[in-house]
Amino acid sequence: MRHGHFPPPHGRPAFGPFARGGFGEFPPGWGPGGPRGEFRGRGPRGPHRGRRGRRGDVRAAILALLAEQPRHGYEIISEIAERSGGFWRPSPGSVYPTLQLMADEGLVVAREDGGKRLFELTDAGREAAANQDGKPPWEQIASDVDPNEVDLRKAGAMLAAAAVQVSQAGTPGQKRRAAEILNEARRSIYAVLGEIDTDDEDDEE
Repeated sequence: MRHGHFPPPHGRPAFGPFARGGFGEFPPGWGPGGPRGEFRGRGPRGPHRGRRGRRGDVRAAILALLAEQPRHGYEIISEIAERSGGFWRPSPGSVYPTLQLMADEGLVVAREDGGKRLFELTDAGREAAANQDGKPPWEQIASDVDPNEVDLRKAGAMLAAAAVQVSQAGTPGQKRRAAEILNEARRSIYAVLGEIDTDDEDDEE
């Protein structure tokens, strides 16, 4: 089979109940869709510092997912994001070139499916998937995440969900009061960045 190049899908698909275009859209890095781009590691020690965590093994993740069933490229991206708890979402710029390389190596093939590319493993690809050791790469990523980061993102998602419910079912007065509460919460959260974190100081001793 002659393998062509795999173009990324047009546009960015929406994930979860807070997809773009409606009230309650999460900023990058929040909500069911997870962070845009690659995984970011443990949080910064101060308000202006951070570091990028290690990237997951995209090739190993693709092998593991296609061993379950054939998938489109965007399905691979969304599955990794969901299974990592939203802490790793590889970009199309890393997934599609990896798929192309794997096709050149005879590990995957692509066929047209409703105008989209559906990727599946060859016999060689299934053998490579079966020979992978250890836990899936998305589990490795999730296990490296600071538990405080997990709690913060869950709290942010739940707060946004509550705001959506008020927007859909609340009276005008309830919506006004909810907006006041959210604005006050936002100011309080930003104020946290200016505080001295005694927990971090204790950890460094």
